[in-house]
Amino acid sequence: MPQWAQDYTPIADSLWWSTLIAALPLASLMASLALLRMRGHVAAVLALSIALLVAILAYRMPPAMAVSAAIYGFLYGLWPIAWIVVGAVFLYRVVVHSGQFEVIRASVLHITADKRLQMVLIGYAFGAFLEGAAGFGTPVAITAGLLVGLGFNPVYAAGLCLIANTAPVAFGALGLPVIVAGKVSGIEPFVIGQMAGRQLPLLSLLLPFWLVAVMDGWSGVRATWRAILVAGGSFALTQFLTSNHLGPELPDIASAMVSLLATTLFLRCQSRRNGRAPAAAPYSGFWVLRAWGPFIGLTVIVTIWTLPSVKQYMQQYTLAVAVPGLHGLVIKSAPIVPSPMPYEAIFKLDLLGATGTAILVTALLSAVMLRVPARACAGLFAATLRELSPPIVTIGSVLALAFVANYSGMSSTLGLAFAASGALFPLFSAFLGWLGVFLTGSDTASNALFGNLQRVTAEQIGVDPILTVAANTTGGVTGKMISPQSIAVACAAARLTGREAELFRFTLRHSLIFALLIGLLTCLQSYVLTWMIPALPAQ
Repeated sequence: MPQWAQDYTPIADSLWWSTLIAALPLASLMASLALLRMRGHVAAVLALSIALLVAILAYRMPPAMAVSAAIYGFLYGLWPIAWIVVGAVFLYRVVVHSGQFEVIRASVLHITADKRLQMVLIGYAFGAFLEGAAGFGTPVAITAGLLVGLGFNPVYAAGLCLIANTAPVAFGALGLPVIVAGKVSGIEPFVIGQMAGRQLPLLSLLLPFWLVAVMDGWSGVRATWRAILVAGGSFALTQFLTSNHLGPELPDIASAMVSLLATTLFLRCQSRRNGRAPAAAPYSGFWVLRAWGPFIGLTVIVTIWTLPSVKQYMQQYTLAVAVPGLHGLVIKSAPIVPSPMPYEAIFKLDLLGATGTAILVTALLSAVMLRVPARACAGLFAATLRELSPPIVTIGSVLALAFVANYSGMSSTLGLAFAASGALFPLFSAFLGWLGVFLTGSDTASNALFGNLQRVTAEQIGVDPILTVAANTTGGVTGKMISPQSIAVACAAARLTGREAELFRFTLRHSLIFALLIGLLTCLQSYVLTWMIPALPAQ
C-alpha cells in the first residue's frame, strides 16, 4: 500500500473551515453526553462513526487506513487500558467478598466520621498515591469503589473522585507524562517537571477546598478549613519540593504520603484539643493492616513492575505487531514535526509487563491472604467482566476515535487552530493539553500528540517553550475528569453503567474552570512572572 501524507487544511486550504469539520466527532461526543444523555458506549460508537466519515471524506484518508487506525485504537483501549480497569475492579471485589471492607470502613471512621474529610483523605490523598504508582484509571476505579462502600452516593463518589484525580495526573505512573513530554519536545524532562511543579501546587492547594465546597457549600469549607488546609498545603508543598529538586518520578507518591500522614495527625490532635480523647480503635493494628494489605500490596507490586530491570526482563515476553495497512504509511509533516516522517503503528501485547497484570497478581495474592476460595475468585472475575462489558466498549470506541483523529490529522488541525492564537497562545496552550486528554484519556498520550507543536509554536511567538510544553501536561490534567474513558472507569467502579451522561455533566464545568485557571497562570508566567520559568541545564 502506498504512503499517504497528512493534510492539516483539507477544506479549501483553510485552517478554520478544516477545524470546523475536524471538531465534528468531538462535538458529537459532547452533545450526545451533555444534551442527548446517551449511554456512554452508544455516544462513543456514534462519534467514532462520524470520525471515520470525516477522515475518509474530508481528509481523504484511504478507507483501509482509517479502518486500521480504528481497529488499532480499539485494541489499545482493550489492552492495556481496559485490562487495568478489570484488574482494579476485581481487586476491589475480592476485598469486599472477603468481609475486610468493614475493617477498612471502621479504620477510616476512626480517623474521622466527617464524610467531607473522608473524601479528602481517600479521593484526594489516597487517590494521588495510586496515581503516582499506577495511573491509567487505577485511582478512580479504586477510590470510587471505596467511597461507595463507605456510604457515599455513587454519583457523588464517582464525580468527586474524577475531580480529585486532577493535580496528581501530570506526575502519574512514576512521572511518565513528563518523561514523554521531554522525549517528543527535546526538552529535558527534569526541567519540564520543575515547571509543572511551579504551576500544579496552586491547583493541589485549591482542590480539597473545592471538593468540600461541592459537597457542602462554603459553610462546609468554613467548618473544615483547617484540616483541608493541612491536606492541600502539605501536598502542594511536597509536590513543589520534590518536582523541583528530585525529579518527576516521585512527586505524587511523596506528596500523597505526606498529606495522608499530616492530615491524620492533625485530626487526632484536633480531637484532643477539643477535649475528645480518640476512641479506642475497633480493630487492632494487625487487622487494619491486613484489611488494607491489598491496596498497600498494589502500590508495592506496581512499583516493582515499573523498575527498569523488571521492565527489561518482561519486555522479552512482549508481542509487538506492526499494524497492517497503517504502520509507516501515514506521513506527518511540519509544523507538527520538524520534517516529514512516517507515523509508526505498533501494537504491543505485553501480557506480563502490563500494569493490569500487576493489579491482577495483587488481586490473586490478596485472595490467598484473605482466604477467598478459588471458586469464589473465578466467579468474581467472571462477574467483573460481565458488568464491565459496556464500559469496555466505551473505552475501546473512544480510543478508536482518538486514533482515527490522530492518524488522519484531525487532532493536528485542532492543535494548529489553538496555535494560531498568537500572543494568546500561552492561554490556549493549557486548553490544547485539555483537548488532548479529552481525546485520549491520557496525559501521556496528550503530550506525545501535542508536545512538539507546543514547542514549535512557543518559539515562533517568542515565548519560552519550557512553559508551553509544561502547560500541555498541567492543562491536560484538567481534561482527565471529562474524558469518556475516565468516566467509563468511574461508572464501572461505582456501578453506574449507563449513567455516563450524568457524570459528564457533573464534571464538565469544573474541568473548564480548572483549565482556564491553568491557562491564565501560564499567560502570567509567559509575560509577567517570567522568573518562575526554570533555566535549561548547562550543556
